[in-house]
Amino acid sequence: MAIAISVKSLCKRYNDIWAVNNISFDVQKGHCFGLLGPNGAGKTTTIEIMEGIISASSGEILYQGHQVDHQISQQIGIQFQHTALQDFLTVKETLDLFSSFYQTTVEHEKLIDMCDLSSFLTRDNRLLSGGQRQRLLLALALINDPKIIFLDEPTTGLDPHARRNFWLLIQNIKAEKKTIVLTTHYMDEAEQLCDDIVIMDQGKIITAGTPEALLVENFNEVFIYLPKVQVPDVHIKYYQWKVRAERVEIISTNVEQTLSLLINLGIPLQGLQVKSANLDDLFLKLTGHTLLGS
Repeated sequence: MAIAISVKSLCKRYNDIWAVNNISFDVQKGHCFGLLGPNGAGKTTTIEIMEGIISASSGEILYQGHQVDHQISQQIGIQFQHTALQDFLTVKETLDLFSSFYQTTVEHEKLIDMCDLSSFLTRDNRLLSGGQRQRLLLALALINDPKIIFLDEPTTGLDPHARRNFWLLIQNIKAEKKTIVLTTHYMDEAEQLCDDIVIMDQGKIITAGTPEALLVENFNEVFIYLPKVQVPDVHIKYYQWKVRAERVEIISTNVEQTLSLLINLGIPLQGLQVKSANLDDLFLKLTGHTLLGS
């Protein structure tokens, strides 16, 4: 697989704070690459250096083996975490405006279809819902037909339905064989979309690989949950089970054996849930804290 982007020994320092602390990774051509981690992990700083928006304190970024230059803006697409759209313009007029910024552009009909804009093309930007706004911003990131697209926290603030609709749009882009660099603190989003991931915390990379390989490498157990009111405290203490909110968490390498134990203890199984480990569990294991609690 060809390498689209190489990040080598990248550092960014603000006074005494290392926002990015000596990180290196490669982004494979045609893959969706995820930069994951909590707010303040260094994801946005890293992606802004990759986009050529800010400079690194040290290290380098190579695009297909070549140094970044001023022409990179014509070759990549960016959906920023926060983008101001021009007031009093419609969605169609906004597409026209952004097309004028580039030497090469995609036909609007293709963008409208790919990003599902047809139902609100004549709507003023100020009247767009959160999901509609994000779909327009994605279209603007694609308007110059880039080979590489940067999406910085694209679904933050969206409701679950709008998030899942946006995932479908990104999967359509993946089908076009474009390279995507995605930052997110939603681990379920990364599991759905990313071929490869890097998990960052406090400016450093704590692990990297494919989501599937990282989970297999770090977990051979499943999580069993029961309502706390059904489990006597004496059993929780004796077996050192964990209490999370109003549920008891039991980590098991043999579900059948664990269920037999619960039955023998006389513990009701109503409300029982069995869950495989996910990237949230991986983050907790590697850092000692939850993503939302960090």
